[in-house]
Amino acid sequence: MTTVPVNDDDPFKDPSLASSQAQQQTQPDVPPGSTLAVGRNASLTLGTDSLIVLDEGFAVSRDASNCCGLLPNKNKTTRAIPFFHILWAELVEWDITIRYAQTVSKDVVRVAYVNYTMEKTDREFVEAWVEKLLDRAYGASQRQKRIKVLVNPFGGKGTAQKLYVREIEPIFAAARCEIDAERTKYRGHAVELVENLETAAFDVIACCSGDGVAHEVFNGLAKKKDAARALTQTAVVQLPCGSGNAMSLNLNGTDSPSLAALAVVKGLRTPLDLVSITQGDKRTISFLSQSVGIVAESDLGTEHLRWLGSARFTYGFLVRLIGKTLYPADIALHVEIDNKPGIREAYSHETSQAPPTHDPRVIPPPTDGLPSLKYGTVNDALPESWTLVPHDTLGNFYAGNMAYMSPDANFFPASLPSDGCLDLIRIAGDIPRLMAVKSLLAIEKGTFFDMPHVNYAKVSAYRIIPRNQAHGYISIDGERVPFEPFQAEVHRGLGTVLSRSGHLYEAKGVC
Repeated sequence: MTTVPVNDDDPFKDPSLASSQAQQQTQPDVPPGSTLAVGRNASLTLGTDSLIVLDEGFAVSRDASNCCGLLPNKNKTTRAIPFFHILWAELVEWDITIRYAQTVSKDVVRVAYVNYTMEKTDREFVEAWVEKLLDRAYGASQRQKRIKVLVNPFGGKGTAQKLYVREIEPIFAAARCEIDAERTKYRGHAVELVENLETAAFDVIACCSGDGVAHEVFNGLAKKKDAARALTQTAVVQLPCGSGNAMSLNLNGTDSPSLAALAVVKGLRTPLDLVSITQGDKRTISFLSQSVGIVAESDLGTEHLRWLGSARFTYGFLVRLIGKTLYPADIALHVEIDNKPGIREAYSHETSQAPPTHDPRVIPPPTDGLPSLKYGTVNDALPESWTLVPHDTLGNFYAGNMAYMSPDANFFPASLPSDGCLDLIRIAGDIPRLMAVKSLLAIEKGTFFDMPHVNYAKVSAYRIIPRNQAHGYISIDGERVPFEPFQAEVHRGLGTVLSRSGHLYEAKGVC
């Protein structure tokens, strides 16, 4: 029989997928809807989007242990397990075991299993059926990911270690992922760990933390001699265990640790724009956002109100809106799209595309570090095509690389993972107080983008020079940096993450 050749030069190819392709040439074909008899009164069927488990024992059993981990219901003999929730399936001797993520509440899934001892039958067909189930369960996603886990025991409320052990690790283990977990010990530790990490040994670096550790991981990868290669090969993900979980909200569609773990297991490799920030003599990498003005001050200037939780941001935002606080600055932009209809059209075009089936990028050579800066640094002369424009009444300067900044704050609904742009919002600080309050409410309602006083543009680079203030707040990915001029430049698709769609954020867009 013929087999499918395996391209050993492609590090993005899932070895289990290559193996399954070869097996499909030597095993019986399993058509959609195939049913596997697993006992006199039980069967497993590959449905349209779920595994259908039929067992007459369900109808008489009220004991969950007799239902192979499935919730009992004496009135039904079938259960449907979405393929997305299937973690692993295997045939050992004549025992077939299927592990899956069982929904126990709106925000929690737990590992459960279906297990049957089969009568001896056509083993080749059974093995092919199991392989077909895994194909349906994973699609274009890599199976058995090799995951380096970084747990920040100090983030959020200090519960990251407990959340990892209880909510996340069981999901990874049931999916047969290879796990290497390590705790960070101090601020900046993740940068050091990742800079010295043998990244070729891992497919994913998972941050059990808030967004801060993900920021450190990207900067650790950026410090490596083969930075371009490392950032392309190794996906960075966030498992929400901190006070700020924007990365997980955007890519996993949740701030639940167990649901995020499931999303990572099934996540598709997704190119992500990264942003070089130059300030003084320092160059850092940003993956999430940069802010000057009301957003930065509402976040960083309310650290003493952490006991309020996420409400401290709303409180700080409202106080400064009502006070008509101004943050004057001079700003120069490299604009890609400067009008909302054009932005809406660009977003609509991307959402109409079919999900990718593979990562299309060329692997950089091991000699490539970070890309050079097209527009120089903040210390260089302003590029000839740029014009520095005074913003005397600036209230908010907010540039985002992702849509959600918190669960109820979809600030950048037109944002895309890899369009080569930052979405930039500018709002005057002297707008009427009633309009300012309406702006805050509009963010949660999803009508913020269309408000006429919200200046929304897509830019690929900018320089901002704050003025008339001795002290203030500048936030890069939620981290405070010196209150000094800085410049930003987007590198399209330089980084890698895992997402559910492979090319979009899990946020309501503008189309």
